[in-house]
Amino acid sequence: MTSTLTLESTAAHILRNMPEALIFCDLEGVIRVWNGGAEKVFGWSAAEAVGQSLDLIIPERMRKAHWDGFNQALERGGVKPGRTSMITRSLHKSEEFIYVDMSFEMVRDEAGKMLGSMAVARDATKRFNDEKALRKQLADLTAPKPSA
Repeated sequence: MTSTLTLESTAAHILRNMPEALIFCDLEGVIRVWNGGAEKVFGWSAAEAVGQSLDLIIPERMRKAHWDGFNQALERGGVKPGRTSMITRSLHKSEEFIYVDMSFEMVRDEAGKMLGSMAVARDATKRFNDEKALRKQLADLTAPKPSA
């Protein structure tokens, strides 16, 4: 038996199965979509995350900067031009800090009305720590040697 795929059902399958975290929040910063990738990256199930503030995954010391940027994007009608992904600190359900490579975009309906914001993220903790160790190793190798 073959099922008929519609755009909506195909999009739902893609969203559910994509390995990257996909998060959508409304204009107040309340999580409305949390896919399986988000469950893997951040540790929270969709049932736990949907309806919660994005503060769920934002370290406390970074919240003011996050909300300032979020509100500026709403006022501007989008993220800064040329903005690509960035590695930033985030919170895992375990309360451990992780690094995520995240990109953002504002979401509008067909009429252009702002609905909220979406983010796509992947865990970058190992890559960030490996690169940090390499930078330290390079700094140690290229540091001036003390005279004897």
